[in-house]
Amino acid sequence: MVVNSVRFLFFFVVVFTIYYLPVSKRHPHFQNLWLLLSSYFFYGVANWLMVPLLMGATAVFYALGIWLKSEMDKQHQKYASCLTTLSVCLGIGLLLYFKYLNFFAESFAELLSAIGLKATWTTLNIVLPIGVSFFTFKLISYIIEIHREHIEPCRNVMEFATYIAFFPTLLSGPIDRPNTFIPQLRKSHSLDYAQAVDGCRQILWGMFTKICIADHLALVTDYVWADYSHQAGSTLLIWTLLYTMQIYTDFDGYSNMAIGVGKILGFNITRNFNHPLLARNIAEFWRNWHISLTSWITDYVFMPLNIAFRNMANWGVMLAVVINIVLIGLWHGANWTFGLFGLYHAMLYVPLVLSGAFGKNKKLRPNDHGLPKLKDFLKMVLNYVLVSLGFIVFYASSVTDAFRFFSGIVSASLFSMPSLPVKKVTILFMLIVLILEWTTKKKEHPLQLSVDGIFRHSIARYTLYAGIGLMLFFFAGEVETFIYFKF
Repeated sequence: MVVNSVRFLFFFVVVFTIYYLPVSKRHPHFQNLWLLLSSYFFYGVANWLMVPLLMGATAVFYALGIWLKSEMDKQHQKYASCLTTLSVCLGIGLLLYFKYLNFFAESFAELLSAIGLKATWTTLNIVLPIGVSFFTFKLISYIIEIHREHIEPCRNVMEFATYIAFFPTLLSGPIDRPNTFIPQLRKSHSLDYAQAVDGCRQILWGMFTKICIADHLALVTDYVWADYSHQAGSTLLIWTLLYTMQIYTDFDGYSNMAIGVGKILGFNITRNFNHPLLARNIAEFWRNWHISLTSWITDYVFMPLNIAFRNMANWGVMLAVVINIVLIGLWHGANWTFGLFGLYHAMLYVPLVLSGAFGKNKKLRPNDHGLPKLKDFLKMVLNYVLVSLGFIVFYASSVTDAFRFFSGIVSASLFSMPSLPVKKVTILFMLIVLILEWTTKKKEHPLQLSVDGIFRHSIARYTLYAGIGLMLFFFAGEVETFIYFKF
């Protein structure tokens, strides 16, 4: 049951109706209980067998949080540090077991086979719970923030469980921090008309990018990849550029829908994308791409490493960056390709660190005509191409496939005419997205309409909404699973 399905619509109507009943609004605990039950049902639709895992992990970390605070209050800093380390290791262990143990077992079996030995196993048949990478990071950050004395532990187990299982963000994020989300659970929510309308607009925009662009591009990218060894280099190069647009419109589409659903329920969810296609270098790109993940890794991994390596000058910064970005790559899955994907992106940071540009966030300013300056535009194009090349490794099922794909691009057929079954209307929609990336760069999403322009009239606004609705109906591609569900 995904957010762009009819089943989710019926589910959300029921959730919304009961959530805003007069009796519910007078008792925030009832609203939280209803959200929690709805979230467990939502997760159970994906796989009921994994609901006990989510509940069990929540209960353990709830108790750990209270225990940790108790040791801190007693000034038992050594025990508190050990307890924090234990909690983080438990969270990492949860990820290692469900997400990476099969990979390690298969890799070790292949190693034994290479030296003439035979393993007694082929795979451990561990089922990967949907969303485990997202809710595990919530659990870990909760403990760390208590240890850093940024938050008090939740004494209300229902509040904590609702934070971990909140259904709009449970399967694919964004990864909300406890500092900002848990306080929102401690007050009753009445329907805020302006916030709900903005949420509906954001959902509509997310559905447009997912259904009218990402789902169409998925058919093209899957078709080309399935037979890439027989495709011209020019076709493979265009594929590379299209896949970046596909994964962006797919994941940004999901994030917009999740954030929009949260707004309707009265919650402010962490922003996940901030116009990353306008990035002029790799540092800008990762500051604006999957923000909730990159900021999480930066705060809990990069910053401590950067402090630990501070005596190594630029070499220390580069080492911290490499570890940071490789971990971001490996977070996506148990495959050498994700490690290589992270390493490739980390290498793009090296010129920034050596030139002193790392960490600088130079404001993007338009020229006299309201367009990007030529220098900035060329940097955007170059960065887009470099990022797109990295996504080849991200998509590939093996490092061998990735290198073969690269080889196909740099072949003599690179200068031949490409052949991709891309619909003209999909190209038009992509151009619209690229234009809106620039023209609405100061907004959270393009449908945050100005009240002093043409859209100050309700008839203009509703005509736009109806037009997007018709495009969703007439130009919808085959329904494709969200890419980040598998992470």
